[in-house]
Amino acid sequence: MKNKVKCKNKFWKILIVLIACSISLSSFAQETAKATGYVTDDNGEPLPGLVVSVVGDTRGAVTDVNGKFTMEDVPVGTKLLFTYLGMEDQIVICQGKEMNVIMKEKSSELDEVTIVAFAKQKKESIVSSISTIKPGELRVPSSNLTTAFAGRIAGIISYQTSGEPGYDNADFFIRGVTTFGTGKVDPLVLVDNVEISSSDLSKMHPDDIQSFSILKDATATALYGARGANGVILITTKEGKEGKAKVSLRIENSLSSPTSQIEMADPITYMRLANEAVVTRNPLMPIPYSEKQIDNTINGGNPYVYPAVDWMDMLTKDITMNQRANLSISGGGQVARYYIAGSFSQDNGILKVDNRNNFNTNVNYKKYLVRSNININLSKTTEAIVRMHGSFNDYSGPISGGSDLYKRILQVSPVRFPAYYPADGNYHNVDHILFGGYEDDTYLNPYAEMVRGYRQESTTSMMAQMEFKQDFSQWIDGLTARILGNTTRESSFNLTRSYQPFYYSVLQYDKFADIYQLKELNPDSGTEYLSYNVSIRANTSCVLSLLTLPLQAKTHEQTTSHQARGESINS
Repeated sequence: MKNKVKCKNKFWKILIVLIACSISLSSFAQETAKATGYVTDDNGEPLPGLVVSVVGDTRGAVTDVNGKFTMEDVPVGTKLLFTYLGMEDQIVICQGKEMNVIMKEKSSELDEVTIVAFAKQKKESIVSSISTIKPGELRVPSSNLTTAFAGRIAGIISYQTSGEPGYDNADFFIRGVTTFGTGKVDPLVLVDNVEISSSDLSKMHPDDIQSFSILKDATATALYGARGANGVILITTKEGKEGKAKVSLRIENSLSSPTSQIEMADPITYMRLANEAVVTRNPLMPIPYSEKQIDNTINGGNPYVYPAVDWMDMLTKDITMNQRANLSISGGGQVARYYIAGSFSQDNGILKVDNRNNFNTNVNYKKYLVRSNININLSKTTEAIVRMHGSFNDYSGPISGGSDLYKRILQVSPVRFPAYYPADGNYHNVDHILFGGYEDDTYLNPYAEMVRGYRQESTTSMMAQMEFKQDFSQWIDGLTARILGNTTRESSFNLTRSYQPFYYSVLQYDKFADIYQLKELNPDSGTEYLSYNVSIRANTSCVLSLLTLPLQAKTHEQTTSHQARGESINS
């Protein structure tokens, strides 16, 4: 009887052990799940072509154009290795949930990745001369993008001939001028594969730029033929990315002043050097300034009879303030993504505003920019991109422009006549300003040129772009196609309002009574009313680009293409 009880106890012990072992083994059974997610860079941009592999296994996947990857039946807890050219390798553990992986740039290889004509390559695998620059390095305290090139991009020669707002575009060349004759000598500039002028480039905002590359030599620009003879600048603008809406706001205020001021001779030195120049050339010639005039000027005689005008100090100021603001919003979902941005800038000149006028003659340049990039996935293999860009510019300033007025300040004599005469004595009833003048150079009075009127110019440029991308990899690995079309419309409106100044000079002077008599130099041509002149211009251009079906090599994603341009339609 006891033996039977012992056998039963052993049986139950063995059964309990077997159940415990089965439970323990089931607990160690690996649960599988679908590994999926999105991979982006530090800026939130998707990384297509990134390799996702299972550590210790041969299985893997590649991200699509939206940075998305999918792997079936991946055990929970498995380590996934993410690798991408120019990025730090990253290992993420699969937890059965959608993953959002952010790749970090590999500082040691950051300079080893560059943008070629239609793709990206390792720098060691190309023999072309190509330079890239981070868009953040183009942010300078200026509203003109071309002013940021000098000293920042190797191989670019850049210089400015004017600092006047609205006319301060920098001329730039890539490795010098390589085109003979008087034709187009500036580089080919492509923004999102659409050609624009250097003037349009100057209006771009650096916060809207995603990548900036410069193709310098013949091997790099071969795909562009003769149009790339002077080098090529490739720019891509930012696009939206999947995720919550991101808002970016930048507000700047800067001070602007002349880089250097030309030191002018004082009035006394000016007269003495002018006399010396005449005597040196011909001792028999009469000197332009008598010793009496020089002495009276030194002694501080009547400033309207013996003027000593510091034109630079009278008409210009040392410093001015400029304002800039930029707002961008980006985001989207799996079907559509958007990037919307708007910016405003106001640049002011250094001319002083005269209180005798009821209008502002100082240079004032306002610029408004609007950009919208929309990406839509029509299917798993088809993507549509709609880009809109608008530039609205308003300029107001002197009729002849700030640069011409500055030249007049340098050319005018400081002792020949004053800026104006007070309206007293016989002229207390006149309704106009009595501008100083001289018989031989009546119209060199820069003060009269500055206050006699103003010019307003408004320019508008609108560009619409439509692009379709088709992926044929399901039939032929790496085969893609793209169709691109765009239209640009430009218009300008110019308004000039001005009057003809009345010029006067001293006819007689009674030094004892300190009374002078004026002579009117142009009684018939002067006016007391503002004239009105308007001009309007409009232009429309259309371009259609049909890109062939390039095969993308997996190693460096290089593509080739041919571009067909349509004829421009001008109106």
